Amino acid sequence: MYRVSHPPEILRDCQLHKPEELERASMSKAGLMSSPICLVENVNGSLSVCKQAIEFLSRINEPVVVVSVVGLYRTGKSYLMNRLAGQQSGFALGNTIESKTKGIWMWCVPHPKIEGHTLVLLDTEGLGDVAKGDSKNDSWIFCLAVLLSSTLVYNSRGTIDNTAVEKLHYVVELTEQIKIRSTEAAVDEEEEEDCKFVQFFPSFTWVVRDFTLELEIDGKSVTEDEYLEFALQLKKGVGKKASDYNLPRQCIRNYFPSPRKCFVFPSPASPQNMTRLESLHERDLVPDFLQVTGHFCDHIFHNSVVKTVKGGHRVTGKLLGHLVEIYVNTIKSGKVPCLENAVVALANLENQTAVQEALKAYQIGMEKVKNKFPVGVDDISLEHQKFSSLATAEFMKRSFKDEKGKYVNKLREDIDMYYIGLLQENEMASERKCRDLLKNLFSDMNKRLQDGEYSKSGGYELYCRDRDAVVEQYRREPKKGVSSEAVLNEFLNERGPEANSILYMDTKLTENDRKIEEQKEKNALLEQKFKEEEEKRIESERMMQAEKERQQDQMRQMQEKFNKELEQQQQEMDRAIESKLMEREEMIKKNMKEKADLLNEEITNLKKEKENSGGFMKEYVMPFVGALKEILPSVLKYRVLMKGLKK
Repeated sequence: MYRVSHPPEILRDCQLHKPEELERASMSKAGLMSSPICLVENVNGSLSVCKQAIEFLSRINEPVVVVSVVGLYRTGKSYLMNRLAGQQSGFALGNTIESKTKGIWMWCVPHPKIEGHTLVLLDTEGLGDVAKGDSKNDSWIFCLAVLLSSTLVYNSRGTIDNTAVEKLHYVVELTEQIKIRSTEAAVDEEEEEDCKFVQFFPSFTWVVRDFTLELEIDGKSVTEDEYLEFALQLKKGVGKKASDYNLPRQCIRNYFPSPRKCFVFPSPASPQNMTRLESLHERDLVPDFLQVTGHFCDHIFHNSVVKTVKGGHRVTGKLLGHLVEIYVNTIKSGKVPCLENAVVALANLENQTAVQEALKAYQIGMEKVKNKFPVGVDDISLEHQKFSSLATAEFMKRSFKDEKGKYVNKLREDIDMYYIGLLQENEMASERKCRDLLKNLFSDMNKRLQDGEYSKSGGYELYCRDRDAVVEQYRREPKKGVSSEAVLNEFLNERGPEANSILYMDTKLTENDRKIEEQKEKNALLEQKFKEEEEKRIESERMMQAEKERQQDQMRQMQEKFNKELEQQQQEMDRAIESKLMEREEMIKKNMKEKADLLNEEITNLKKEKENSGGFMKEYVMPFVGALKEILPSVLKYRVLMKGLKK
C-alpha cells in the first residue's frame, strides 16, 4: 500500500471546517446554499438549464473560482466535492452501480481562503454509464465542465495506465466540440487554433482513487506529479499504433496548461464500510486517505484561480450563469460552442447592465443637487463632473470588451441627455424663483402705482428711484440660480411701457428732459441685456471647462481600463507560453526533436501575438476619443435650443 507523507496540518483546509464556521461563512453576500442544486439537467440525453440555479448565480456579483469534477461513474467524484464544500454529505454519492448524479449539479460556498470570492463546485454525472447508451451526451457533459471551470478534476480508479488514458477519450473530441474563433478557418488555421486552447482551458488535476502501487519508476521513487507526466509521455514513431497511443496524451498536453497535478488516494475504508461512506465518521476512515484528501483540498483552495473568459476577464457568479445559458443553448441548437462568440454575447449582456447601473449611480448622485434647485452653474457643473466620473468608474468596473466604444458612448449619451434635462429643470426653477422674487419686491411699487403716487409732477424721478432700489435689492438676494439676469432683463422690458407712460405724464419734465430720460431708459435696458449675455457667456465657459475636465477624466479611466485588459490578455498568453516551454523542455529531454521544433514554432507565434497585442489600441481607444469630441456640443446645444425657443 502506498503511504502518504504529507504533514498532518494540511488537514486544516479540508473536511475539518467547524459547523459554526461554515454557518457564518455561508451567510456571505453570495447567499446561502445549504445543499447542491441542479445547474444543467440531463433528461433522456437532452440538456437544459435549471432556472433556479441561474437565479441564484445572478445574485453573486463577486468573482468565482469554479472547480469541476469529471470521470467514470461510480468512482467517488461526489465525495471529493463534498469535502471541498467542507461537508460530509451534499452531492449524492449513491451506494449501487447506478450513476446518481444526472447532468451537472452545483454547490456555491464562500471561498475558504479568499475573502470576497465564491467557490463554485460542479459535480458532473458519471461518464460511461451503460444505462445511457449515448457517448455523445457524455462528451457534451465533459465539454461543459471544461468550458465552465477554472480547475478541472478528472477522477479515476486504480492506476494511470493506457486503459485509463484511453477512457479519457473525451479530451480527443474537444476540438470538434469547441471553437476559439467565430470565423470559418482554413485547415492550417484550425491547427494553429488547436494549439491555443491552452490559453483558455482550465488547470488539470488527475485524481487516482484506490491506488495500491508503489510510486516508483525504474526502481526510483517519484512524486505523484512525476507519475502523471510519466503516464502522459509520448512514444516515438509515426505508425498507427504510436499515433493512437499518443493522441489522447498529446491532447492533454496541448489543451491543459502545465504544470498538471496528480493525487493518488488509498482506499478510504474497509470494503464493508464503502457502501456507507457518506455516514462514516473521520475515525472510521483510513488516516492515509484523510491526509491525501487534506492535501488535495489545500491545493484546490490555494491554487485554483478565478474563472476567466477569453481576453482574461474575471467571471462573477452572474456572468457564470450567462455562460451556462449561452453554452447549453448553443449545444441544444446543434451548433458548436465558440469561445469568441460566448465572450461577445457575455460582453453585450454585461455591458448593457454596466450602462444601466452606471447611469443609475449618476442619477442617484444628481438627485441630491436636484433637490436644491435652483443652483448656480458651478454647483451643477461640479456635481455633474463628480458623478459622471463616478458613473464612468462604475461602468469600467463591470464592462469588458467594449472595443469600439459602443457602450461607453451609450453611457455618455444617456448621461448627457439626463444632464440636459437637469439643466432645463434648474433653469426653470431659477426662472420661477426670480419671477416670484421680483413680484414680491415690486409689490410696494405696484401699490403706489395703483394709488397714483407716480402720476404727478416729479413722479418719474420717484418711480426710477424706487425701481433702482428694488433692482439693487433683487441683486443682493442669494441663490437665484442661472436665470437671474435673464429674468430681470425680461421683467424690466415688460415694465418699459409703464416707465414711458409715467415719463410722459410727469409735468415737471421738459421735452428735452424726456428725451434725455428716454435715452437713459434705452441705455439701461441695453446694459441689462449685456449683463444677461455676460452671465450666459460666463456660464458657458464654466460648463465648457467642466466638460473638458470630465473628458480628461474619462480618457484617463479609459486608458486605465485598456491597460488592465491588455495586462489580462498578456497574462493569458504568458500562461500559454510558460506551458509550451515546459512541454518543449520535456520533448528535448526525450530526444523528440520534431515535437520540440513544433513547440518552438508555437512559442514564437505566441510571443509575436503578445508583442502585437497592444496594436489594437487605436481600434479600442480612438473611437472613444472621437466620440468625446461630441460631448461639448451635445451638452451646449441645450443653450442654443432654449434660446431659440424663447425667441
